[in-house]
Amino acid sequence: MSRIESLADYLRAEGRRKLDRVEVRDGGRNARSALALLDAAVHTRSLGDDDPLIAVLVGAGCFGPSGREEFRPGERVIRIVRSWESGDPQELLTRIGLALQEAPV
Repeated sequence: MSRIESLADYLRAEGRRKLDRVEVRDGGRNARSALALLDAAVHTRSLGDDDPLIAVLVGAGCFGPSGREEFRPGERVIRIVRSWESGDPQELLTRIGLALQEAPV
């Protein structure tokens, strides 16, 4: 599995997790978040393995020490993804990249 596929699979799984969440009076937050994450997963599949975000994720250790393992985000990425409610898919990916560049994971 490529890094892109692994990242897309993670985003899709998080979107599905949001679909399964039931919260009384969430105002549609989980549904919006699920759609945004599923959209981001589809968008991610259109990226190339040479996308700058992949280099940032590899450098942050999100693909293991060798850079060739399954995508495993750190807490910073998990917080960003799980709080994402809406927006352009590239905006989510950019926010992830910037967060990983700002400080150690």
